Amino acid sequence: MPGRIQSIERAAAILRLLSGRARRLGVAELAGELELPKGTVHGILRTLQVVGYVEQDQESGKYQLGPALLHMGSSYLDGNELRKRALNWADSLATQSGESVRIGTLHENQVLIVHHVFRPDNTRQALEVGALMPAHATALGKALLARHSYVAAELAGRGRLVAYTPETVTDVYRLRQELEEVSRRGWASEVGELVPGRASIAAPVEDGRRLTVGAIGITGSIDRLCDDGRLHIELVEYVTGAARAVSRELGAIPW
Repeated sequence: MPGRIQSIERAAAILRLLSGRARRLGVAELAGELELPKGTVHGILRTLQVVGYVEQDQESGKYQLGPALLHMGSSYLDGNELRKRALNWADSLATQSGESVRIGTLHENQVLIVHHVFRPDNTRQALEVGALMPAHATALGKALLARHSYVAAELAGRGRLVAYTPETVTDVYRLRQELEEVSRRGWASEVGELVPGRASIAAPVEDGRRLTVGAIGITGSIDRLCDDGRLHIELVEYVTGAARAVSRELGAIPW
């Protein structure tokens, strides 16, 4: 039987230390904890930094878990589990808002719809479970990108984004600014960016480790979701309330 690879064991030990602390750790602190030479720890950190598993704070020089690792870690909760925990809250959100509800997760830099509740009226509607939607042109996608900077950076690296309507944000710098605002306020929106005449609102869903594992949102006509170009604040509150409720189901928020 092949022996264990020492460098991988040491890298894993560093990641465990960083994941178990609320603060950043420096090379000397990590070396002391692991009883390893500082040069050895620094070399491992440099490698982990290159692949995105850790990142270094420019001011303090200390290290913390990187976005690539956090994005990978969130995949433990698959779409089926997220859907199961969110079923009742999605139905309630559809009733409150009078609009259709979607729950999505990131999949290959797009949004995979894992659950869809029809708008509670008698209009004909198509089930969208399993559909893939562009992250930069949907509220669900923006809510997810704001919490997964690694994926947002990959999209930005491709240059100008695809335009679906004249309202689609295609400028990378403008999208980055919008994602910063989404991160600050806790919810995302789009008005006519994917389909003319339609708008959507979404908010991120977190698990017990406070990692964003999905997003929940509503979509409907601009006339119903907006008034003179402004989103109805009560609809925003319904969406953020549903996201908090699902996050609570997943252990992110104490009862």
